[in-house]
Amino acid sequence: MTLPVDGYQLKDISPRAFEHPADRAATAALASIPGLDQVVRKLIELGYERALRAYYLGSSVRLGPAQLPETWNLHNQVFRTLDLDDAPELYITQIPVANASTIGAGRPIVVVNSELVRLLRPEERRAVLAHEAGHVLADHVLYFTALTILLRMGTSIRVPIIAGLPLMAVRTALLEWSRAAELSCDRAAALVTRDPEVVCRTLMVLAAGAEADELDLSQFMAQAHDYDSGGTGLERLSRMFIDLNITHPMPVRRAQELMAWVRSGEYDRIVGGEYLRRGEEAGVRDEAGDAAEHYADRFRSAFRDAGEAVGSATEQLADWLRK
Repeated sequence: MTLPVDGYQLKDISPRAFEHPADRAATAALASIPGLDQVVRKLIELGYERALRAYYLGSSVRLGPAQLPETWNLHNQVFRTLDLDDAPELYITQIPVANASTIGAGRPIVVVNSELVRLLRPEERRAVLAHEAGHVLADHVLYFTALTILLRMGTSIRVPIIAGLPLMAVRTALLEWSRAAELSCDRAAALVTRDPEVVCRTLMVLAAGAEADELDLSQFMAQAHDYDSGGTGLERLSRMFIDLNITHPMPVRRAQELMAWVRSGEYDRIVGGEYLRRGEEAGVRDEAGDAAEHYADRFRSAFRDAGEAVGSATEQLADWLRK
């Protein structure tokens, strides 16, 4: 196995170089929650990460040169492309749902489900592993750990070390951040594979559970456009409320967002070597004001569309009654 281009590497690339604006806004919003990072790190110290690591070590298969070597080589390649020296341990676990995840803040591990390896071709597996490498580079696993804890414990259990934190608000903020982080790492996957269409095709295959040979990417992208722009204001508002309770954006939206970024020219600029490098980043807290404005605009727009739709429906009903 070779890299998409021999020797291709994004030397010292900063995760801010491909960060989605929603990710930047959500991260700034989380940074404004007093004590959140300390709470999360304390929960990890209490053994949560240790328990997860032990679970996968005992119930899954750790990959290496003699265990699914093709997938193992792809895993190491994507980390080298992002200029990360040490690739995390890679596990495969017997779950009949095509998915992958990265867990653990101190020493992350990447876990792929068996169905993902069965379903995807090598270039599509590369895209998934590059997406997970993006999470590691961006240090997303800390907040992913916090979200997992909150989703499992619910909001009714009292935990002394987080007493006083508004758990529902923190959970909602983490879910919004999680969805935004996925958009950033789709960009990372496109940069590593140097083929955004492969990333979109991978999203299509994972959504369908069917091999790529049986699917048409152009039809899927047309579907993505319909999802993004079609429907009344009320339908778009309904989609927004559905999004508020899921950890990942809808696959069609992810494909649409990725290709919009490619068309902006940012993808070509970064592949050509012009990008932000580690150590050149601005402070996250400097962007807190932009974060507030981002979410205010998002919700204002959704409710404005809904209001217009309600007004239109009322007028149609009045016309019908007059007739």
